[in-house]
Amino acid sequence: MAIGVLALQGDFREHCVMLRGLGAEAREVRLPDQLDGLDGLIIPGGESTTMGKIARAYGLIEPIGVLAQAGKPIWGTCAGMILLAQDIGSEPPHLGLMPITVKRNAFGRQIASFEADLDVPALAQLNGSAGHPYHAVFIRAPLITAVGAGVETLARLSDGTIVAARAGNLLATSFHPELTQDTRFHAYFLRCLR
Repeated sequence: MAIGVLALQGDFREHCVMLRGLGAEAREVRLPDQLDGLDGLIIPGGESTTMGKIARAYGLIEPIGVLAQAGKPIWGTCAGMILLAQDIGSEPPHLGLMPITVKRNAFGRQIASFEADLDVPALAQLNGSAGHPYHAVFIRAPLITAVGAGVETLARLSDGTIVAARAGNLLATSFHPELTQDTRFHAYFLRCLR
């Protein structure tokens, strides 16, 4: 399996390390032709406005949309979730692929970053993970305030805030799985390819 990781800005290297540890081929993507032949794409955390501007300048917006329309799995983490969302408030959407409404920097500034244990039933399908919470790292994280038709909520904080969702071949997480040692979300994404 060849998985692209959008490498315009942010923590793309950490995603590549996790994917390779799971036996997948990880390719850094900076230009449209680097999307050719991919089985899936990860859009990492970073700064969503910067990533969106660079993606537009490099001509990546339309080719990523084509990849999604072809049914290839695409996963956005933190800023990547913002890029996937159809509604990000007062700004126009970047990719606008996933029927979710996202609030940027929902938990405050960098100093308000936190970690939390999440109940993620979808991960229970993975070997030996039933009953084990997923320890998530949130850094200037967005949250999902509303989901559209066909969107499955995968995880919530204890107050009910949605922090992970899936809509067909699209996956979005508010947190940074690549900053932990827990490979279950990456393994879950790879299962979406089958």
